[in-house]
Amino acid sequence: MTVRKLFATRFYEGSLDDPDLVDTLESSCRALAEEDEAGRRWSKAHGYRGYTSYASLNDLPVRDPAFGDLVRRLNRHVAAFAEACAFDLGGRRLKLDSLWVNVLKPGGAHSGHIHPHSVVSGTCYVAVPAGAGALKLEDPRLPMLMAAPPRRADAPEDLATFVYAEPGPGSILLWESWLRHEVVPGAGREERISISFNYGL
Repeated sequence: MTVRKLFATRFYEGSLDDPDLVDTLESSCRALAEEDEAGRRWSKAHGYRGYTSYASLNDLPVRDPAFGDLVRRLNRHVAAFAEACAFDLGGRRLKLDSLWVNVLKPGGAHSGHIHPHSVVSGTCYVAVPAGAGALKLEDPRLPMLMAAPPRRADAPEDLATFVYAEPGPGSILLWESWLRHEVVPGAGREERISISFNYGL
C-alpha cells in the first residue's frame, strides 16, 4: 500500500538576525502610532484594537531608512520562499506591493482573512510580549471537507485543520496570499508590534 502526500501548502519561517534593527523598527513603529492621526482615526473607525498604518501610509520604506533596510532583507527571504514554492516567474521577481505597521493592544485580535491580488504575504515581528496572540493558519480545503470527521489531537501538522505559529522578535513568516489566517486574542499585558506586507508580480 502507498499513501502519498499531495497539494502541499508551504509556510516559511525566517529571522532578521539583527537585534539592533529590530529595536530601531520598534521605535519607528511606536513613533508612527503617535504621529499618524489618520491611521489612528481609521483604526478607531474600523474597530482595530490599537494602531495600523494599513490605510494611511504607503511610503514607509522611503519615509524611514529602517523600513528601507527591512525591505532589502525581506526581498531575499521572499525570493527564497518563491523558489521553495517552485513559482515559474518567467525571469521576473516578486516585488513589494504594500507594507504597513500594526501595534496591537492587549486583548486585540485580527479575524480570519486572505490578501487578494498578491502572491506572497507575510509579517515581520518586532515586539512579541509573553502571552501575545499567535498567528493561526487555516487548512485551505476546509470549505470543501463536507462530511469529513475532525482530526485527532495527535494528527501530524500536515493533517491539522489549524496550525498556530508563535513568533518572537525578529521572526519573519511568509505564506501564499490565498492562505486564510488570523491573529488570535492574546493574554499579554503589552503591545504586540509587527510589520505586515504583500508581494506581487
